[in-house]
Amino acid sequence: MPRRNSLLARLCLLALLLCGGVCRPAIASMAFIDSQIAAHPGETGIYVLDTGEQALLARAWLADHARHAIEVQYFIWSSDNIGILASEALLRAAERGVKVRVIVDDLMIDAPDKSLLALARHPGVEIRIYNPKHQVGTPLHRRALNVLTDFRGVNQRMHDKTFIVDGKVAITGGRNMADEYFDYDSEYTFRDRDALVVGDAAQAMRANFDAFWASKLSVPVESLYDGWGLMKKNVKVDDAEAQQVYRELHAYARKPENFAPDVRAAIDDAPAAFERLAREMAWGRVEFIHDAPGKNGKRWSLGGGGKSSAALAKLVAGARESIVIQSPYLVMSDNAKALFRKAVARGVKVRILTNSLASTDNMQAFSGYRSQRKQLLKMGLDIREYKPDPANRAMLMSRANPPATPPVFALHAKSMVVDGRIAYIGTFNFDPRSENLNTEVGVIVHHAGLAQQLQATMEADMRPENSWSAADSPDRYVPMTKRGQVRLWQLLPLKPLL
Repeated sequence: MPRRNSLLARLCLLALLLCGGVCRPAIASMAFIDSQIAAHPGETGIYVLDTGEQALLARAWLADHARHAIEVQYFIWSSDNIGILASEALLRAAERGVKVRVIVDDLMIDAPDKSLLALARHPGVEIRIYNPKHQVGTPLHRRALNVLTDFRGVNQRMHDKTFIVDGKVAITGGRNMADEYFDYDSEYTFRDRDALVVGDAAQAMRANFDAFWASKLSVPVESLYDGWGLMKKNVKVDDAEAQQVYRELHAYARKPENFAPDVRAAIDDAPAAFERLAREMAWGRVEFIHDAPGKNGKRWSLGGGGKSSAALAKLVAGARESIVIQSPYLVMSDNAKALFRKAVARGVKVRILTNSLASTDNMQAFSGYRSQRKQLLKMGLDIREYKPDPANRAMLMSRANPPATPPVFALHAKSMVVDGRIAYIGTFNFDPRSENLNTEVGVIVHHAGLAQQLQATMEADMRPENSWSAADSPDRYVPMTKRGQVRLWQLLPLKPLL
């Protein structure tokens, strides 16, 4: 199981930096957050979590200080270090009386059957699986049958990522619950981004969670294992087995090599960070955009669009001066290409950062981008490709003791800034899958100061020391074998699924 002890000093240092050098846990609490909401009626406060350390500390502190409810919605939940520690944090919250509800997409969930059932048996925890056609409770033959009889259904996934506490404070953005999204993986890690929101947008996020919770696509995990014959896995967990799973989770979290006391101390001290954070928050109008469960009304075709696609298209259509985008995958549909052609024609400068062949984690998606890269450049788009070893990697990871061989870096942040005034941070990739198949979420922030800060961060990632120009043939920096692999993927008719 991947672990990294060097995280200790980094998190402790970050906590001290966030606290301004003096941590006073009693000063800032959920009551302090309540006071900030009261001081900004009808508004949302937003703070960008641009590093894995910040995102980890924020989630851990919020889980430990929730008073009433935690709602969690994720596309990926792994059984690695981060996934196990996140599960244990939610279990501890439930044990002190917090109501915990979790929705996880079925496609890439990675959890032992008995552990998943044991957590769902806890009286304070409810777990639902979105569109369960692949993994949870599904035997291999049943999965194959689902692909043959409901191809669109098995490809329609919940890509939402939200973490909501007491309906007042929430986090959304690109990060899943797995090591590589929080600087925990020593071989491969993501340059990602989240937004912490307080106030109105958090309430909208909770309402969307409730809509997914009520959807027939979200199925209680217990019902997925009580099958008969060959239709479902037959897995049972009794009370003794459930208690054993709880003890093992707590024991794992207590081990210094997994979650050291220094890290816990940093998290305990983090409340004072929220006092400074509140001073740095941008308050104003923030729209939470989202799709409906199922994405759209299509049942056989792979198109159809969605609410999030329409909201982002409206931003692009309204741009007058500039559009700056970060997206790990860049595969434009015909509609998207037409939208950006019009933007360029009216004088809008469009700059996009995506992954290079050297950094990408998704060869299939890159093959779609590679097939249209020349066309996109001819349209007048300024495209940059992220290096696997960007110069700002050390700064983003904030390592106190960097390893001899740094991990490969890849872009996973999904953000856009329009005219230096409006910012988007969320889960939407600029590809057909996000446009038509996967449900997506995000926040549109109408605040020029935050938008300009975010744009400066994105422009820094685009500098020559961090990215290559797509016009300079960056594929030449990878071995011929990898170039051959992506050419083979280009031959397949995959575009609607990318």
